[in-house]
Amino acid sequence: MYKYFKTSLFLLLFTLVGCNDGEEPISEIDNPELVTVAFFNALYNEKDITKAASVCSPKLARIILHYKSAKAVGRHLFNMSYDKVEITPDDTGVKVREQFKNKAVITVYFNGVYHDDNLKDVKRVSLLQVDDKWVIDKILKDPF
Repeated sequence: MYKYFKTSLFLLLFTLVGCNDGEEPISEIDNPELVTVAFFNALYNEKDITKAASVCSPKLARIILHYKSAKAVGRHLFNMSYDKVEITPDDTGVKVREQFKNKAVITVYFNGVYHDDNLKDVKRVSLLQVDDKWVIDKILKDPF
């Protein structure tokens, strides 16, 4: 009986640990730069459009989920494809954001690899603060 209980307990703990991969849901991040990075990371590195759409406005989430795959979203909405990418936010806009506390425009830099080619790109998104959470509202036109 004790052996059965010990085995059951081990399997239960293993299942619980396996279900929680330790990654924080994007919706619990309170910094617009980090929300933007987590959004693009969900699309390009994790290949999880549901996670990415969870921090978008309803209209943008509907568009993203329409494509059915992260690869299609990257190709059609952002005109970018990566096998692996490093995403970093531009931190020079922090002072501007402090003036407009419920809105932010975030620029992110991409440095990645696609079919053994090194690719770099820049994208800008507009975020709104809704109920103390940041949501990506719009994908802005290429600044260059």
